[in-house]
Amino acid sequence: MRKIETGDLWWKNAVFYCADIETFYDWNGDGCGDMRGMTERIQYLSDLGVTCLWLMPFYPTARKDDGYDIVDFFGVDSRLGNLGDFVELVRTARSNGIRVIVDFVMNHTSDAHPWFKSARRSKDDSYRDYYVWSATKPKSSVKDVVFPDQEDSLWEREPKTNEWYLHHFYKHQPDLNIANPAVQEEIARTLGFWLELGVSGFRVDAVPFLFARDGAPGDPGVFDPYQYLGDVRNFVTRRVGDAVLLGEVNVGYKGQKAFFGGPDGDGLNMQFDFIGMQNMYLSLARGDARPLAKALRQRPPLDTTSQWANFVRNHDELTLDKLTDDERQDIFDAFGPEPDMQLYGRGLRRRLPSMLGGDERRMRMVYSLAFSLPGTPVLLYGEEIGLAENLDVPGRFAVRTPIQWTNEANGGFSTAAKRRLPRPLPDGLYGPDRVNVADQRHNHDSFWWFIRDLIYTYRQQPEIGWSTPEVLKQPNNAVLAHVCREKSGWAMVAMHNFGADSCVVPIHLEDASRCTLIDLFDGLTEHALDANGTVELDLPPFGYRWLRLQRPSDHPII
Repeated sequence: MRKIETGDLWWKNAVFYCADIETFYDWNGDGCGDMRGMTERIQYLSDLGVTCLWLMPFYPTARKDDGYDIVDFFGVDSRLGNLGDFVELVRTARSNGIRVIVDFVMNHTSDAHPWFKSARRSKDDSYRDYYVWSATKPKSSVKDVVFPDQEDSLWEREPKTNEWYLHHFYKHQPDLNIANPAVQEEIARTLGFWLELGVSGFRVDAVPFLFARDGAPGDPGVFDPYQYLGDVRNFVTRRVGDAVLLGEVNVGYKGQKAFFGGPDGDGLNMQFDFIGMQNMYLSLARGDARPLAKALRQRPPLDTTSQWANFVRNHDELTLDKLTDDERQDIFDAFGPEPDMQLYGRGLRRRLPSMLGGDERRMRMVYSLAFSLPGTPVLLYGEEIGLAENLDVPGRFAVRTPIQWTNEANGGFSTAAKRRLPRPLPDGLYGPDRVNVADQRHNHDSFWWFIRDLIYTYRQQPEIGWSTPEVLKQPNNAVLAHVCREKSGWAMVAMHNFGADSCVVPIHLEDASRCTLIDLFDGLTEHALDANGTVELDLPPFGYRWLRLQRPSDHPII
């Protein structure tokens, strides 16, 4: 594989923003967000400080799974616009310094896709081997099913041929046979098509399910999934040298390391840190930083071209599946005690503001933490204003309500009748009359301005994205203190208090005698380290600090 120069690694210090075109802004007034509306709001994202826009699926769809049930990988859903609108969106984003990546679903298609409609007709059909079939129903259990409220097996019988096809998700989403070279060629054609239209990479959906056997017939040794993932990366970077592959890989750290590839990182460029995220919520629920500290110490080191993606919330349920039953119950008790707030027995269908009862001290601490960790921060649309969920919306879609632009009807999202919106907006404490972009942009003490300032502070410290974490020992169980270190000698200390009590935090840094810590959030206040490289600092309840290390020989920070 071609060695990527470090200058090509733009994602190492980017700020990602995930948005669903359908729920972002309705330009033509039909009740559905569209690409013209997204293009109109690019300047808003630029003002916020976003440098990469991740678009959730916008392809033609059977409309059974919010766009993830794709019927055409080469098109745009007619409700959202057309390919010309997409090209204009990418061009406008680029002119504002924002790259665009798109969701890519390699695992499955809709059962309404022409390939599957053809494949299910006959065992001899030319598209038959595009999917995974079995003459007898293989064993599977409910615990293997991704959506246990809807499915009880990974296999569904096709009456016309009396064979079973594999589906890890819904039965209307048959799994593709990735081991088939013809399918691999189709994947390459699709990736190449969108790269030619200007995208800077892909968020790859449900990566582990691409290669899971789950009793599928055939020799598992014939196809090497990790080699194929390397082939995909090689193809993408041949077409666009600095393109990125951001993978959804919710497995343990050891498994994630394998998906990054070998020593040279020839797999995915980036992966979401699900383990860190889940332990962050456990620390938040317990007021105890130790679960997160333990997870950070277990994070495997990565090669230069690989990166963790740090996030507080994504567009699915808040999965807690890698925690123990007792740990998960602690989070349920703290943030989702009602059964309607929980989903699949493993997650929450809530956003952070409502989980924390609107406590902005804790909200600000959490986002400060996410941006301070080595890696790249990823925001879900609406997080910048404290958007909440609507539990009247079924399942995972409770957190996918339209963004609230103003305090007007429909939150300024659309001029259409309320019944025509993709989903109803939250009401009460989190309705658009209380939570909206316009009001917050006019109030410099608002959460929007906090997130904007946090983004700009992060972007002024690009070394964070290139650094490695070191968790400092602490007598205060509620406090996480960590150091980001970059090989040039740059270092930054971050402190976050998960507790409701103020405390004094001792900081000790090796080889930092007589140096100074510069508080990046408090007017560049200086705190001198003594001859042993030690200083004690106050931290209020749910408080946070970013402190850049300045050595005597460094230029002053201005």
